[in-house]
Amino acid sequence: MISVLLADDHSFIRAGIEAILRHSRYELIATVNDGNEALEAVARLDPAVCIFDVRMPGKTGVEVLEAMRARGDTRPVVLLTAELDDRALYAAVRAGVNGIVLKNGAEDALIECLENVLGGSRSIDQELLERALDLSMSGGAHDPLSKLAPRERQISELVAQGMRNREIAERLSMSEGTVKVYLHGIYQKVGVENRTALALLARDNLPTR
Repeated sequence: MISVLLADDHSFIRAGIEAILRHSRYELIATVNDGNEALEAVARLDPAVCIFDVRMPGKTGVEVLEAMRARGDTRPVVLLTAELDDRALYAAVRAGVNGIVLKNGAEDALIECLENVLGGSRSIDQELLERALDLSMSGGAHDPLSKLAPRERQISELVAQGMRNREIAERLSMSEGTVKVYLHGIYQKVGVENRTALALLARDNLPTR
């Protein structure tokens, strides 16, 4: 039997994967609920292959993959996902993901994917690979905040942290009026209309500190 570790925070998905593997040569040795648990379980249980949900609490599946590769762990990793945005796809392929399986249709594709990756092949839909190649050619997943100057990015990050204009002004030693002027320019550059939209955009695209 080939040992498999599954990380997914949805119980019905975990039950579905267990059912798919039940009559195969793959043995589900553990299931965990989040990415931090997954990283710990990989080191503790030493599975032959890992299946990670892309979106889960703690570390995402892509972040767990990146952490594994950073410490020299090259075992096969399959990402399970309902959808994959450009940033996650680019990061996953760049980190050396072995397979990607869409949840819609996993019952038909998962075993074949596992067989392929354990045989040394990548099992990723051709359309996804072409998307990843296009992203690589264009310099990676598009950063909507790339047009911002360093000070504008700094203000955007503080907005994402929930700071008000007065607090930002105090932090950056400028007037509250100057902060408002900066924000108006930022809104125009990134194509948002209000503070809430900027905060959401910045949370998704700026590194946390």
